Amino acid sequence: MTEVQGRRWHDGKPQEGFSFEDISDCLGDDHALVWADIYDPDHEALTRLAAELGLNVWAVEDATAPKERTKANVYRSHTFFTVYAVDVLDPGDETSSMLVKHRISAFVLPQGLITVRLPPVPGARDFDVEEVSRRFDELGGQEHGVGALVHGLLDVVVDGHFEAVQALDDAIEGLEDELFADEGPMRGLQRRTFTLRKDLVELRRIVLPMREVVSAIQHRRLDAKTAPDLDPLYADLYDHVLRASEWTESLRDMVTTVFETNLSLQDARLNMVMKKLTSWAAIIAVPTAVTGFYGQNVSYPGIDTVTGFITSTVVILLLVGLLYVSFKRRDWL
Repeated sequence: MTEVQGRRWHDGKPQEGFSFEDISDCLGDDHALVWADIYDPDHEALTRLAAELGLNVWAVEDATAPKERTKANVYRSHTFFTVYAVDVLDPGDETSSMLVKHRISAFVLPQGLITVRLPPVPGARDFDVEEVSRRFDELGGQEHGVGALVHGLLDVVVDGHFEAVQALDDAIEGLEDELFADEGPMRGLQRRTFTLRKDLVELRRIVLPMREVVSAIQHRRLDAKTAPDLDPLYADLYDHVLRASEWTESLRDMVTTVFETNLSLQDARLNMVMKKLTSWAAIIAVPTAVTGFYGQNVSYPGIDTVTGFITSTVVILLLVGLLYVSFKRRDWL
């Protein structure tokens, strides 16, 4: 069900009351500034609004499509972009992802910003719209126009990317510590490494295209002439995007190194196991060969009796079980 919330200002002063039907009228006022946030949009209602505002029909389709890449498209009267905010969760098991994505599409017009958000996966918390509003107020956004709204939104998104990269970095460092622990890595390290690698690939698809998005918005801001004070802020935002991209690229090399190092260490441990087994086999083979050559067979208590047979069987089973458990704990089996 479509939910609409937003804020509007007139001559820099906040105005009370906001509804979906008011969006077109507010955006038509040269002295107004509007931010309309549409959650889980109804396609028909969004299409009617797009027709009233002259929004590109293909951009409207992209805003409601289930899967779209991070991108920015510049049109004559507005700019459309799609970005993904990221939340970090504590994975329930070694196969669960740490990342939850929130897709946000936006139409940037001279007098306002229309954001379109789709529901996240079940059980995940929603994108923090209030944080965007708070940063806009801290910036004094009423004086800077729609560029301040867009900056507040992208600033929150990019900060979320930094948190996600930091969380993956910490997780990879944890794998490295476990990899070189004295007692050896715990079970499931290979699977956890593979899961982190998948998360990193997913995050890379989100973070890397942000450079083009911020660059396109920075050079195509419809209020750039009236709000030049925002240029340093957009330059700083672009620098943050570059840092997140470079950090993501370095993590890809790190997780690949962990994956390959783990395989190398497994080969080294296997060689050690083979050396030990070969040594013990050689030690045991010497007395076995000598006694077998001479056919030595001495009497022992219980020979030729049922009790002796049961005793010898139990001893064999106990020794075999002990060896099996010992080898299993050392991951030799």
